Amino acid sequence: MLHDPQQSADILQTFPRFLDMKGLILQDFLLMFGAETASRFLGKWETGFKDKVIQEARALRETPLLKKLLTSALNEKPDTADEPEWDSNMASLLVFLHLLTPQPAGRKRPKKISVREATDHLVKFQKSCQSLEDHLRTTEGNPQPYLLASGTSKAQVSSFYIVLDRKLLPCQSCTSLGAFEICCEI
Repeated sequence: MLHDPQQSADILQTFPRFLDMKGLILQDFLLMFGAETASRFLGKWETGFKDKVIQEARALRETPLLKKLLTSALNEKPDTADEPEWDSNMASLLVFLHLLTPQPAGRKRPKKISVREATDHLVKFQKSCQSLEDHLRTTEGNPQPYLLASGTSKAQVSSFYIVLDRKLLPCQSCTSLGAFEICCEI
């Protein structure tokens, strides 16, 4: 995974085709690690991990965000007129992130990142009618890489991009699980 901003800038200058050709990140990962390794996460998430994550999250203190994510992860209809937070798989991935993010304790400690902030660092949503370039210009201080989901709603995403160095790398996958996996490969 790339952690150094200079390293990511060098890679995008050396390999500019990552910016305009879908699937190159996955292809590179397949060549490096093989098809069996590349398909492990996707194959196991829906057949076991997802249900275990949801079960663990039900034991947490419920927050409005966690409630919305669990409702979406379970494909349940929201209590209110709100649309689902995300599709089932993205919601369950964000529930997993919720489990991994430390909850604030009663004592004063150095400020830790909140679940909402952690979610915003992983994936952002942009309506498909809005300019992706405007998103890149107006987003400040977000750690990279992160997913940019574009569609009519969070539950109806039509395309994913990985934002790296204020540049959009198109994801070959149109599913939240596939896009998440590709983002993790960087």
